[in-house]
Amino acid sequence: MSCNEKEEFYQIIHDILMNEEFQKRKTYKHHGDITVYEHSLKVSKVAYKMAKKFHKDYKSAAIGGLLHDFYDKPWQEDIEKKPFFQRHGFVHAKQAMINANKYFPDLVNKKIDNIILRHMFPLNKVPPKYIESWFVTLADKYVSLEVFLQPTKLPMLFGFRKKKKGE
Repeated sequence: MSCNEKEEFYQIIHDILMNEEFQKRKTYKHHGDITVYEHSLKVSKVAYKMAKKFHKDYKSAAIGGLLHDFYDKPWQEDIEKKPFFQRHGFVHAKQAMINANKYFPDLVNKKIDNIILRHMFPLNKVPPKYIESWFVTLADKYVSLEVFLQPTKLPMLFGFRKKKKGE
């Protein structure tokens, strides 16, 4: 990313990064040892670069990429048993979209809603509507590949956990 692009990127997402509620994602573990904050920032950068390269709406790609996992609570700490289709991978996109609209109503539009809501395709069944939504979906998958650097953490992605003493 050139110096000008880096400056432009951070200007686009500045208000989100400085938001107190978004800052809490620095404490939410995501895949392995990476936080939701770190993951979302990486996805945002990749989606921004893709949109810039193809002369598309890079602002929506950057914002949607940053907010795609803006869900309520750390999913790795959730010990409640849930039916398969009510687990994190299937429901967090809607939670993230609701939070994005709640905390950033001036930044979110229909395209960003779609980016957030559809980023888990094919788990959410309905494909993304916009090219920028596809950029974030692909960026999310690409960035998430880092979990393969920690193979012992893979079972957790599929909802399998080691039982703790007393469970």
